[in-house]
Amino acid sequence: MEGINEKEWETRKKRIDKKLSKDWCIVKYSSGLDCSGLSNHAVTEYPTATGSADYVFFVNGKLVAALEAKKVSTNPQEVLGQAKRYSRSVKNTIGNWSGYKIPLLYSSNGEIIWFLDKRDISNIRRKIQALHTPNAMMEILNKDENISFRKLTSTPIKQNKKLREYQAQAIDDTEKALVQHKRNMLVAMATGTGKTFLTVSQIYRLLDSKAFKRILFLVDRKALAAQAVRTFASFDTPKGLKFDKEFEVYSQAFKKDDFGEDEPFNAKLLPNEYLTNPSEQHTFVYVCTIQRMAINCRFSN
Repeated sequence: MEGINEKEWETRKKRIDKKLSKDWCIVKYSSGLDCSGLSNHAVTEYPTATGSADYVFFVNGKLVAALEAKKVSTNPQEVLGQAKRYSRSVKNTIGNWSGYKIPLLYSSNGEIIWFLDKRDISNIRRKIQALHTPNAMMEILNKDENISFRKLTSTPIKQNKKLREYQAQAIDDTEKALVQHKRNMLVAMATGTGKTFLTVSQIYRLLDSKAFKRILFLVDRKALAAQAVRTFASFDTPKGLKFDKEFEVYSQAFKKDDFGEDEPFNAKLLPNEYLTNPSEQHTFVYVCTIQRMAINCRFSN
């Protein structure tokens, strides 16, 4: 592994600080620091009753997160417990969840990041690709998942009368798994059995319940992306509207030969700021190919 002999302070400077500086202003704690005026700040060596936390994060003057940093050769999953200890021993912040006063906890070796939301009673930690931005952290904190899931599970699936029995069962199984905090699921169906219609139906329920706000509909060919956008445009919602009249639906750019000339198609391109500077207010579906999304990710980085 590159940097296996790297010391912890080197990892923090070369890897963690470099990545944090894209979204956060990094400052070192001092006794005269007025934290109430901090916004989008990562504070290093922040004091707690059980030692100094490597990083804590302030958004709009509120302490919302802590990160435990280790050298690149250390497995960060094993040290998430230290961030939990700081969360319990810090002075009162924005709340208290069974003794934990910092809700969002992270651990990282500069390459791998583990995340735990202590407000979630399931206490499930997971690996994430990058530390959440200030806006993303506030969106996580402002979301009440229990309310969203209650609406999702209490809304009859057969409200959509066009769903076949096996499609409705697939939606029901998927939603039950989501409520159980499962994140990796696969629905397998044969050609011609209505995968796209099922997926659009599922996405509508997820957005309408506010269980999710942004959905990526990823395909491997432009023709399939065009087909998906047409399905969204023709989908009748329970409110008597078309899907794209209730929620924003965007796609990548297409050429005429990506779909048949006899098939009407009106693509709306995703605004650049939706990708580079996402807002809590944005609720939308983005349909694109794997190749286009890879380009988008490289551009945003």
